[in-house]
Amino acid sequence: MVDLAFGLTAMASIFAIVDPLGAVPFFSMLTEGFTTEDKRAVVQKSCLVALVVLLVFGLAGQWIFLAFGFTAPAFQIAGGILLFSVGFEMLHGERPRTKSTEKEHEEALERQAVGVVPLGIPLLAGPGAISAVMVYMSQDTSTPADKVFIFAGILVAILASYAALLYSDRIFRRIGRTGTLALSRIFGLLLAAVAVQFIINGVIAVAQMNGLLP
Repeated sequence: MVDLAFGLTAMASIFAIVDPLGAVPFFSMLTEGFTTEDKRAVVQKSCLVALVVLLVFGLAGQWIFLAFGFTAPAFQIAGGILLFSVGFEMLHGERPRTKSTEKEHEEALERQAVGVVPLGIPLLAGPGAISAVMVYMSQDTSTPADKVFIFAGILVAILASYAALLYSDRIFRRIGRTGTLALSRIFGLLLAAVAVQFIINGVIAVAQMNGLLP
């Protein structure tokens, strides 16, 4: 039977970490002075790059585990810590440092490749989003069909990002920086809660593997 609780949690957390609205101010800054056509091209490129990256890590996550020799619980704990740090920064109204750096911003502007770096990677498909996708793919579910929710979450987040960036000028004028930061804090709280659950699940799995829990 399909696990709706798992599916909704996975979709919500992926959406929160991608944070489509949180990318609006940064996109507006990076594309200042661009023509409408140029902005549209950047939006398409950034969303395509983010979609491909997240799908690749979602599909190849298990093989990455095998290649590097670490367990799913270890990645759950590490991913939970990373997601919590991102959520904590979002709660304080900061743009997560795991997503981008000032140096990356400047280099992207110089190359005029903002659609790939830093918008596609790591602004949308950053380490936090990649970690969330891989951790959810590694979890045991009641049926393999539950994993479809993960890819649905990726698709919904990218489509929302496409719409938010495409209409960024209108959105930014309507809600302003204060509204954007408020929404980012809400997503940050949700993400922090999900991250704590990741860590708890990972610790319990490690304890069970070592015979400390039944």
